[in-house]
Parts: sequence; structure tokens; C-alpha cells
Amino acid sequence: MTSRSFSGVIKEVEGDLARVVCLFYLVLRGLDTIEDDMTLSDEKKQPILRQFHELAVTPGWTFNESGPGEKDRQLLVEFDVVCEEINRLDSRYRDIIVDITQKMENGMADFAHKAATTNSLYPESIAEYDLYCHYVAGLVGEGLTRFWSASGKEVDWLGEQLELSNSMGIMLQKTNIIRDFREDADEWRFFWPREIWGREIYGVACGRGPFKEMTEMYMPGNEQQALWVQSGMVVNVLGHAVDSLDYLRLLKKQNPESGGCFINHALDEPREVAYIFRDYARKIHSKAVPEDPNFLQLIRGLWKN
Repeated sequence: MTSRSFSGVIKEVEGDLARVVCLFYLVLRGLDTIEDDMTLSDEKKQPILRQFHELAVTPGWTFNESGPGEKDRQLLVEFDVVCEEINRLDSRYRDIIVDITQKMENGMADFAHKAATTNSLYPESIAEYDLYCHYVAGLVGEGLTRFWSASGKEVDWLGEQLELSNSMGIMLQKTNIIRDFREDADEWRFFWPREIWGREIYGVACGRGPFKEMTEMYMPGNEQQALWVQSGMVVNVLGHAVDSLDYLRLLKKQNPESGGCFINHALDEPREVAYIFRDYARKIHSKAVPEDPNFLQLIRGLWKN
């Protein structure tokens, strides 16, 4: 009930690791629910966010002050159940959950504080966008990869491949951010960086100036310029594709019945994933038009910004 897609993936994970990953997800979802709640003041959020790694293992802890519109508020209302189950885990898994939660909570708290105290609605630079995605998703990739190593199902050194696991998580997060633009905008949450959507070249290509606010993207008459911005966002996320494919190639557990976490249940090996990526890359290539300021990057695969 708290995940559109992750719950299906968890069910494919082998043995008790499914329970570990489920609890990991619920802890981070609880943390994210606090961070996302626009009804909570910064003064209220800051201590909760920065202590969440401790609260997650505090027997009996719950939180009942989420806004009525928060879809996952019930998770926090019944969070004592999660706390109890976290404390039942083997320490090799519990310690990873606590460590990743602590890293993530401080990043989230920093971004929440910046938004609340500077009236800045947007990440300004691609670097800031990457950092946010690292905190909310790259760290998820790190935690999962460390689980695979700690379980003995993957080699020890896999857990040290932080650049690849970070890219994997960031690519998934950026994909969601592109897809959820309008839903987020309606909730007054903006994740697209101004360095991309505010580029002058997109306005020039349409005979006008750059966007000044993100909400202009869905105003009537701005469709073409918004399309070039979206294309720029796609180019940006494709910059993580090679790392993500390399990450999948490192996994020993490729058999779907063995629960390779990132592998679709219908696929047996990274080669098949690569073929699917190739097919979709070709579709993107075929749809690219010279009028798009991102055209050369799209057709030549120059995705690293």
C-alpha cells in the first residue's frame, strides 16, 4: 500500500532478504513522508528528520501529526510495528539500515531547511539535482548492494561499488521525477533543476526567452519549449545508463527464481536487459528531430552533462 512498484520487486527477492528489503523500504518511506509533508513546519521537521535513524529502532515510537492528505501517514501512525521488526533483524542488516537512514535523513533535512528558509522552490544546478537524487535514491542503491554482499549471495567487494550503485538509484529516481512532473507541481514540489529548464537555448529555439518559473511549462502556448526541456531532462538521466548496465552485469544472482532484485522477472541475464535498452535507445534516436537543441546529444549518445 505504500509503493507503486517496489513491492512487486521485493516479492522477487530470495528468502529472508525480502523481509530485510521490505523493512528497509518502510523505514525510508517513513522518513520521506516526514520530509514531503508540507503541513509540518521546518522547526517540527528538523529534529525528527535528523533523529530518524534512532527513532526507527526505538520501541513503541509512532508519529500521528502528518497532514490528513499525506497518503502514507498510516505508516507513521503504526510505525511501532516497523520498529519492533527492525530490532528483530540480524545486526549485519540492521546496522546497514541505520547507517543509510542516518546519511539520508541529514541530506533530506538540509534540503528541507533550505527550501523553508530561502524561499527557493527549485534546485538551481544539475550538481544540486544530482546531490538530492543521491540522498533520496543513490543511498537506496548503496544500502541494497550492501545487503547483497552481507548476505553472502554476492561477492564482498560488490558492496564497495558505490559509484555504480549510486548511478543505478539516481537513474531510477530521475525517471520518476520526469514522469511525476505535473503531480509534483500540483503539490508545489519542484525537482527539475533550473540549469536545465531555464536554459536560454530552449527559449531561443521557440523564438522567445527562457522559462522564469517551472509552472510556465504547462501553460497553454508553451508546449514546444516545454518539450525541449523534457528532452533535456531525458538526456541528463541517460548519463547514468552505462553505469546502471555495468552494475547489473556484476550481479551473480541473475536467475529470476533466485531473486536478482533489479532484474525483471521475465529476464535471465544482463545481456537481455542491454538488448532492451538498445531497442529503446534506437526508438529515442528515431524520434529525435534537428530542431531539438538536444539533438546532437541524443543521436550521438553524448549523455554525460
